[in-house]
Amino acid sequence: MIALQNVSHSYGNPAVISFKDWIINIGEQWLLLGDSGSGKTTLLHILTGILNPVNGRVLINDTSLYELSPRKLDRFRGRNIGIIFQRPHLIKSLTVMENLLLAQSFAGLSEDRIRAKEVLASLAISGKENAFPAELSQGQLQRVSIARAVINKPALIIADEPTSSLDDRNAAIVLELLKEQSGLNQATLVVATHDKRVKDAFIHTYELT
Repeated sequence: MIALQNVSHSYGNPAVISFKDWIINIGEQWLLLGDSGSGKTTLLHILTGILNPVNGRVLINDTSLYELSPRKLDRFRGRNIGIIFQRPHLIKSLTVMENLLLAQSFAGLSEDRIRAKEVLASLAISGKENAFPAELSQGQLQRVSIARAVINKPALIIADEPTSSLDDRNAAIVLELLKEQSGLNQATLVVATHDKRVKDAFIHTYELT
């Protein structure tokens, strides 16, 4: 279970951003909707352990993120939270396989090439493990980004604006891949976006106003 409890944040001015409580059960798939300026980026940073709120708690499987030391928080995030950005953030000098193994290393896990190949196969890019990012199409890069996010079997997958720059067809493909990977890895999925085209693809919605 993932829980947001009494969370609020301020950037040092009188304005306080308060977030309604949020309970996400294991394996659920949620849409996080919010226009520019609604606090969506702040909430994403809080959920992923990047930004310590001034009040409240974030729990992932009974672990309170901000009660962990910085070192333990980094390890916990690497093992339990997978993040997919709108644009791929891969290390250009490393192959696809090396990027995936690096994600395992950052989480303090042993190198597991079998797991990496398994994930690539599930995303239909098993022949690309020795390719460099510059040699891949945009669609392949997106799939590698998803692979990196799920490589450590995280409890929570967060996709930040994964469809906003895509046409309708490719947006639908990416959404289907995210939902499929969530199911395969028994992970909770949160797709954060202002792209209202994807609203009908989710049963659960948390909306910022």
